[in-house]
Formats: sequence, structure tokens, C-alpha cells
Amino acid sequence: MKKISKFILAVTLGTFAFGFQANADDFPADIKPLMQKYTCFACHKVDARLVGPAYTDVAKKKYSNAKIVELIANPKPENWPGYPPMMALKNVPKADAMKIAVWINSLK
Repeated sequence: MKKISKFILAVTLGTFAFGFQANADDFPADIKPLMQKYTCFACHKVDARLVGPAYTDVAKKKYSNAKIVELIANPKPENWPGYPPMMALKNVPKADAMKIAVWINSLK
């Protein structure tokens, strides 16, 4: 598990170092503060692959809002082969995760 965490940290730091992070303007005004607070746009963009899948691709999976909330806290790497495993974001309160999930599913 420590290797995975170190890998994700390295990818995230590398992303910032090379300037490939998603532009905060890609996110709606009510969602942008959450994405900044939890550094979501370090790995995700709205409609393009970055380190992680695009949110539009997540929406295409047709997960329920509750399932997305669960996956934010306990990611399942087998759901996204070909991507580095997402770090579990247990620090994201369920209310904030639900706002993010509702927005993701609005992209369908």
C-alpha cells in the first residue's frame, strides 16, 4: 500500500511540476471550490484524460451518486484499468462527495 501511495504522490507532484493539471476554469463555480480543496483537478479534467479518467467518462459508467461517493472514499482500481490507482480520499465529507457525485452524473 505504501508503494501505491508513493506512486500517486509522485504522479501528483510530477503533474504539478510539469503544469499538466486541469484548469480550474473547467469546473462550475459551485464545484470548483470543492475540487480545489480536495485537489481533484490535479488528476482529473472534465472532458479529457489526465492522470485519472475524465469526469465525462466517469458519468458514462452510470454509477449512482451513492456509488461515486463510495468510490471517492474507497476507490476500486479494477474499475479503471490502464489508470494509476486513485488514492482513497477518506477526508472528503459525504456531503461534499455527494455534491461532486451529483455534478459528475449531470455530465451524462
